[in-house]
Amino acid sequence: MLSYALRRIAGFVPTLLVVITASFFVMRLAPGGPFDQEQALPPAVRANLERLYGLDEPLTLQYAHYLRALVHGDFGPSLRQRDFTVGDLIAQGLPLSATLGIAALLLALLVGIPAGIVAALRRDRLADYCLNVFAALALALPSFVTGPLLALVFGLYLRWLPVGGWQPGAPRYLALPALTLALPVAANVARLTRASLLEVLGAPYVRSARARGLGAARVLWGHALRPALTPVVSYLGPAVAFVVTGSLVIETVFGLPGSGRYLVQGAIDRDYPLVMGMIVVYGALTLSLNLVADLLHGWLDPGVRHE
Repeated sequence: MLSYALRRIAGFVPTLLVVITASFFVMRLAPGGPFDQEQALPPAVRANLERLYGLDEPLTLQYAHYLRALVHGDFGPSLRQRDFTVGDLIAQGLPLSATLGIAALLLALLVGIPAGIVAALRRDRLADYCLNVFAALALALPSFVTGPLLALVFGLYLRWLPVGGWQPGAPRYLALPALTLALPVAANVARLTRASLLEVLGAPYVRSARARGLGAARVLWGHALRPALTPVVSYLGPAVAFVVTGSLVIETVFGLPGSGRYLVQGAIDRDYPLVMGMIVVYGALTLSLNLVADLLHGWLDPGVRHE
């Protein structure tokens, strides 16, 4: 297990470096620039600004300077929000975005896995049919449709939860955003759990356990559930990517002051350091959670570790 973990960890930095490199050059080569405005700046002013932020240097030299600063934890100054550094802006919005993403992922697992187990144990019964309907709706409706619908029902009609905004120390403001973000992931987790558990329950070693007189609960928890969760753990990587990208939309729909707004606004304004800082942080978080999913996969399935 240790060698498997070390191999996975060894690929973290090179992968992140590829993401940073590709994003850096794509941002710089895209049309437009941070100082393009409706009213063009005088050439002398524009030249001074580019010299101040090092944008007059060759791209390769800019890239080298950026990597050197990044190694020291310096994301640079924001080109459009000049009273703040990129690190300040990330520190303001990232805690809320991370809380939303973690809450949505945990909610999806807490709902999806038990629902999949119940559907597998009650195959072709009411619970199984209800799961299929729920999964179809959750996957068919995009989050920008589901979010307003949940806000309409639970916020405006029932008045149980706030429909938007954020108040520090009040987790109820995250209930609807987390639920909206979790629904598609929970649907996929439930379907994967159901299909995998049905396959495992029909395996020879599970039938042998039943033949030895073991009870249904012991067969499920002691023999079937662990291998059945292997596809679910494998899905956590794409699920993390979905949650990270989906949180950008959810924060906009519910008016949350997370870090997603900085990524969107930075891309519109061609604020290179701000966009790069958000990509580095989101990329590192996504790779870290994927690493955790890989390690869990290796723990659940010993065959993966020895490939």
